[in-house]
Amino acid sequence: MKIIQDLQNLDGKKVLLRLDLNVPLKEHIIKDETRINKILPIVNFLLNKKAKVIIISHVGRPNGKVNPELSMKPICKSLETKLNKKINLLTEDIRKVKDNDLFKNLDQNILILENIRFYSEEENNDLDFAKHLASFGDIYINDAFSCSHRDHASVVNITKFLPSYAGLQLNSEIKALQKVTTDIKKPITCIIGGSKISTKIGIIENLIPKFDNIIFVGAMANNILNFKKISIGKSMYEKNCDAIIAKIFELSNRKLCSITYPEDVVIGKELGGKPIIKDLVDVSDTDMILDIGPKTIKKIDSLINSSKTILWNGPAGYFENPDFANGSYEIAKSIVRKFKSNSIYSVAGGGDTIAVINKINAINDFNFVSTAGGAFLEYLEGKALPGISALK
Repeated sequence: MKIIQDLQNLDGKKVLLRLDLNVPLKEHIIKDETRINKILPIVNFLLNKKAKVIIISHVGRPNGKVNPELSMKPICKSLETKLNKKINLLTEDIRKVKDNDLFKNLDQNILILENIRFYSEEENNDLDFAKHLASFGDIYINDAFSCSHRDHASVVNITKFLPSYAGLQLNSEIKALQKVTTDIKKPITCIIGGSKISTKIGIIENLIPKFDNIIFVGAMANNILNFKKISIGKSMYEKNCDAIIAKIFELSNRKLCSITYPEDVVIGKELGGKPIIKDLVDVSDTDMILDIGPKTIKKIDSLINSSKTILWNGPAGYFENPDFANGSYEIAKSIVRKFKSNSIYSVAGGGDTIAVINKINAINDFNFVSTAGGAFLEYLEGKALPGISALK
């Protein structure tokens, strides 16, 4: 895979830059600018190399139709502020735009195309649409790892018409994920949460042969407890998963990967109920398991301390309620302590996991935090990502 640093001369080159600026919007106001902040290095890199930058991105799911609520306009304004630079938003139908229409002002060196998913051709990976997009530039850069599992025109087919490279962020993401999938420093531990074990079985099966420990937390752990015939009361769990869980235990035994699940829990009678710490044997039929207990926290802390690599995906409980957030916060703090002692390589991913990390202002205290969502999970599952394959 070629990376953008391989190019020596970008002076005056028109660079089509595929980014993921799919930020949460409410009434045209950006609610979280994490993804905007993450793309600043590649934009500044290209501008400092005197390239002319054409940004391609999407927001939301407009389903191939123009939707003013999903315009790139708020993102354009945010970038103007962060870069201290005037940025043109191209709102014309790009299917009718020609190359020489883009930089009419000779002093202009950056513009943003309107939401690429306003065009049905994008999600259909339309070859002619990709060819037309490619006509705007001299070079293509994919710096949107989080979109690279999508077989879309601005991610895949565009690479057939231009010299194509991986951007700074995409390359960093792949290197980080290689450290938890192929280039592993052991012992390595995975902490995995979420609600549906069936959606992550591919990841679990791919990681077990490589990992020393897999720790189940959150509603994911409830599935394990239920399989073990331990009462989970009225807690959230996924039905009809016994065969999947049996397979996990069989594979872990064969591959010598230790499986850990809660020893004690924090329950409530309802989501907003009073938190009560209980041993598993004391969980009643009216209880809801909403967090891990102190014994479990201590055990997880011990496993983190004995690890040299950690992968975390999924909170330990109903962290949205502060009464049931302690387990998630303590996992984060334990990883941060190891990070600060320079004795662990840590990768975290998933929207809820990032929300936990942000709550304790620790986003810079992990080696890598992935905002990639589906692409992050598919990479961990061992799947080939079309956008990455297209760069090879």
